[in-house]
Amino acid sequence: MISSNDLRSGMSISHEGNLYVVIDTSHNKTAQRQMIIKAKVRNMRTGSVTELSFIGGDKIEQAHVEKRPMQYLYDAGDMIVFMDNETYEQTEIDKARLEWELNFMKENSEVTVVVYESEILGVTLPEKIALTITQAEPAVKGDTATNAQKNAVLETGYEIRVPLFISEGEVVVVNTSDGKYSGRA
Repeated sequence: MISSNDLRSGMSISHEGNLYVVIDTSHNKTAQRQMIIKAKVRNMRTGSVTELSFIGGDKIEQAHVEKRPMQYLYDAGDMIVFMDNETYEQTEIDKARLEWELNFMKENSEVTVVVYESEILGVTLPEKIALTITQAEPAVKGDTATNAQKNAVLETGYEIRVPLFISEGEVVVVNTSDGKYSGRA
C-alpha cells in the first residue's frame, strides 16, 4: 500500500477492482480542509481515461505490473503470436485488443508486453518507430503554399500524411502515440 500523497505519473495502481496507470496528479490544499489529490488515470484494461479523487494520506494498493520484452512473430487470424525473448515461450493476444498497435508492428519487431498476475493487458510500443513507405502519391508541382503534404502507405498498411519530398521506398520515423510523420530515418 502506498499513500495517495506519493502518487506519481507512470505508477500502476489497483482501485475498486480496476487497474490504472497514473497520467498526472494535482494536489489541492485549502485552509482548514484536508488535502485533496486528483489523479488523472488510464484504465489498463479498457484504455479509458478518468479522474480519481483521494484525501491526503489515503492508502492505495500499488499494482505490480510486469513488462516483458517479446518479439512479434506472426498474425494467426484472430490472434497475434508473440515470443518471450528469454524463455522462448509463445503467447497469443487477441487481435481486437491490439488494433492501434498493429498499425506500427511488423513481423520480428521487438515490443514490450504488459502483464498483471498472468493477465496480458496489452503491448507497449517504442515512442517512435522507423517504417518503409510502400506507396506514395506523386507530388503536385506548385502545391507548396504552406506545409504541403501528401498521402503515403507504410509497410504495415497504415496510411499517413508525409511531406512532398518523401518518395516510395524511403524509411520514415512515425510517432506511435498519434500516428503522425516525425521525420526521415
